[in-house]
Amino acid sequence: MTAPPRVLTIAGSDSGGGAGIQADLKTMLALGAHGMSVLTAVTAQNSLGVQGAWELPVEAVRAQYRSVVDDIGVQSVKTGMLSSPALVTAVAELLSDSAVPVVVDPVSVSKHGDRLLADEALDAVRTELLPTATVATPNLDEVAQLTGVAVSDEADMRRAAARLLAYGPRWVLVKGGHLPGEAVDLLTDGDEEHWLRAPRHDNRHTHGTGCTLASAIAVGLAQGRPVPDAVRRAKEYITGAIAAGFALGAGIGPVDHGWQFRERI
Repeated sequence: MTAPPRVLTIAGSDSGGGAGIQADLKTMLALGAHGMSVLTAVTAQNSLGVQGAWELPVEAVRAQYRSVVDDIGVQSVKTGMLSSPALVTAVAELLSDSAVPVVVDPVSVSKHGDRLLADEALDAVRTELLPTATVATPNLDEVAQLTGVAVSDEADMRRAAARLLAYGPRWVLVKGGHLPGEAVDLLTDGDEEHWLRAPRHDNRHTHGTGCTLASAIAVGLAQGRPVPDAVRRAKEYITGAIAAGFALGAGIGPVDHGWQFRERI
């Protein structure tokens, strides 16, 4: 039998199962890929927030990466929570030697407002990690931290995207989900612009949205799709997952990574 596309996620663990490594692997399975993981941190996390986080040593991250890449091989990589300058630098060094597409989700704050990226790591993200990216997928809070641009409308999204592209990613997807009105994202490489619009669903259970979208893009790239097509398909998937998000615990529940399967039942 032919193996499915192989996608590697380099990210932190969410013990509640809604975001992080857990969301990435669920997304990859749902979209037909074989997901593999490099764990960068362990969090104690539930629907109410992050109660604790413990970063793994750099040598453990390097060893996991080499173990997977040197034996199994990968067809795309997605990065998530990299909490310190040392981890950002180590992962950027590993990815600089990779010939496969890379999706960088510059995770800095959790859905509940908990900081997941040290302030001193921002420069490393800008100068070392973003240049490795085929696609960078910041939300508006992350855009503001990385560029200083506070986005309030679509013109600001275009301005922020230009600043992000100056750091070296081939494409930038500025996610405008925090703006009022329909859910609009801007995908651009500085020449092409693709405005991706979807209806906004009245559902507070959106934990894991960013991780899920970035992982879905990575699957599309592993399948050999052009960036605009991979991003468009990922947007369709996350829109359905948000619509089907469900309550867990006393706080914010996750998006439903298996919504497509449940629709068939």
